[in-house]
Amino acid sequence: MEAKDIFQKLKERFGEAILELNDEVLQPFIKIAPDKTNQIAQFLRDEDDLKFDFLMCLSGVDLGENLGVVYHLYSMKLNHKIVLKTEVSKEHPHVHTVTDIWRTADWHEREAYDLLGIHFVDHPDLRRILLPEDWEGHPLRKDYKPPKEWHGIPVTISEEEENDSVE
Repeated sequence: MEAKDIFQKLKERFGEAILELNDEVLQPFIKIAPDKTNQIAQFLRDEDDLKFDFLMCLSGVDLGENLGVVYHLYSMKLNHKIVLKTEVSKEHPHVHTVTDIWRTADWHEREAYDLLGIHFVDHPDLRRILLPEDWEGHPLRKDYKPPKEWHGIPVTISEEEENDSVE
């Protein structure tokens, strides 16, 4: 099934929650409303002529003013792909989890939470996965400023040390 067909099917079912189709790129994508991600994911997985049974990748992205979540989906049964994208504000970065649809989303969502601060509503175990629980901030945000130390351990490299490592 082509991206435009998937877009049309979603638009018929979810209306205003289906925001945009871009099929002029190498990996066509459909932009969706963040408050409908779970319902749309369920439909994409369960609908007989879609059967997106495999979440290949879920990534968090800092888009400047907003944060984004990108879902790469594949149907092993029907051999077609689609990319979904959604955006949330940095002030209210909440997207509903898809771990109940695709179990593999568990650690992907935890990584996006840890490194970007995207909160996945109803995630079964939303906690940091790469950084310590008491780490402040989210290192993949463009406005992130790393601390000089953590519990007395130097975190950032001084300019002098950085220059020494280049030589």
